[in-house]
Amino acid sequence: MTTATDIAEAQLKMPLRRDPSVGHRLLHRTLKPLVGTPVNAVVTLACLWIIWLAAKGAYGWLVTRAVTEGGAQACKVGQGACWPFYEAKLRFMIFGVYPYEEHWRVLLAMALFLGSMAITMIPRFWSRKLLVLWGVTIVASAVLIGGGVFGLSYVPTTQWSGLPLSFLLSAVGLALGFPLGVLLALARSSKLPAIRVIAIVFIEVIRGVPLISILFMASVMLPLFMPSGITVDKLLRAQIAIIIFAAAYIAEAVRGGLQAIPRGQHEAASAMGLHYWQSMRLIVLPQALKIAIPPLVNISIGFFQDTTLVTIIGLLDFLSTVRTAMTDPNWVGIAVLEGYVFAAAVFLLFSYGMGAYSRFLERRMRLGHD
Repeated sequence: MTTATDIAEAQLKMPLRRDPSVGHRLLHRTLKPLVGTPVNAVVTLACLWIIWLAAKGAYGWLVTRAVTEGGAQACKVGQGACWPFYEAKLRFMIFGVYPYEEHWRVLLAMALFLGSMAITMIPRFWSRKLLVLWGVTIVASAVLIGGGVFGLSYVPTTQWSGLPLSFLLSAVGLALGFPLGVLLALARSSKLPAIRVIAIVFIEVIRGVPLISILFMASVMLPLFMPSGITVDKLLRAQIAIIIFAAAYIAEAVRGGLQAIPRGQHEAASAMGLHYWQSMRLIVLPQALKIAIPPLVNISIGFFQDTTLVTIIGLLDFLSTVRTAMTDPNWVGIAVLEGYVFAAAVFLLFSYGMGAYSRFLERRMRLGHD
């Protein structure tokens, strides 16, 4: 009969089993999804090979074979990136036809805008004080870019161009289109037939035509309906068209969030004695907007990229200034790839930043199914 003493002696004679180190466990967790099956291993190796070829080619074009001096003549015979093109045309691609000696004003306005945006993205700063911050930022940016006061020379809107113009059109369009879109979503979900029909007609008509047609209508047709002697600034017309177009798409995203709210939430608000606007402001809309974060960010990215369409009405957005820089007689046919690579990098940077922030909000608000 085996006793407790015999069991203890047998355990002492057994060889000690060493636990794997933290490094081994981390390596196992990392490699297991990559080489878990033969198919996964082949796909992983193929992807690594493609990434290696892309990185090698990009490094060779940007560094090894790149032309760093000598101007346009050296770039004609070069096999890599033409860095002198950036040195000669970078400021024009960013600021466009804005007066060269006044670029510091636009740069400062962009710094104020991006700084306010960075503060707004931090959750602990979410309060009504942000309205004051953005009010100051908008006024200060308008004064800096437009001028005409405080000793700053006046710059007409026809000279507002480049990357600042793309920021202005997309940011103001989304900022003003968002509350209008929320109202349209509530109107389309209303029980009042007249309000619901008006909202449906507006949303479906705007979403049924491309943005370029609305920009064309705002630029060409709107002045025909204005009284004689009264003109509307071209930039303002484009901005109004973008606001209306953004509102229609935001309305559908918000309406999807409203439909996802259980009916019990509305009944609970009614049981608490809240009227319609109180229940919407305090209970329903916060949940609906949280659900609508992914489509709203997708709309924001799309509208930032769609600002390139304003070139159809004569405004020089960021992509238009890049194309104009490439048509310079000194650089035509030389720096085509360099210009489009720079434009793609800028759009990718800001679009990826908005997407990354969206994922951060989703994790913070626990939008997954965990």
